[in-house]
Amino acid sequence: MEHFDLRLSQLDRALIDAPLPAVPSSGWLKPIRTALGITTRQLGRKLGITSPSVVAAETSEAEGTITLAQLRRFANALGCDMRYVLIPRGSLQQRVEQRAEELARQRVGKVAHTMALEAQGTDPQFAERQIALLKADLLKKRRSALWND
Repeated sequence: MEHFDLRLSQLDRALIDAPLPAVPSSGWLKPIRTALGITTRQLGRKLGITSPSVVAAETSEAEGTITLAQLRRFANALGCDMRYVLIPRGSLQQRVEQRAEELARQRVGKVAHTMALEAQGTDPQFAERQIALLKADLLKKRRSALWND
């Protein structure tokens, strides 16, 4: 599991610490095209499409419906590289640990509920220790097992 832990921490550092600009509401194509002083007709000619098709692509990007292939093609025509990245809302390591705890709480909760129905309830401190032990055990196993549901 150390291999996965190393990969996880590397991704956390690369994605969370990277200062990436927010995507403008109009997308990137139109602001870059206009900053370069390229008209829709000129860009269309370079791509072998019509001016209205350029406008449609810019609108499609702003609406979030453009394909990655199309965006890459436009970026290339504008002399840009297209990069695609997913930015986690928080640490990937924390997400894995949260998921392990969720599963541990579910499993311990089911057992505690059954025991309580049989008048064999356990104290909350015991349950918390069991959750911590199960969480640690889940984190030692294959990560893909955390997401089976």
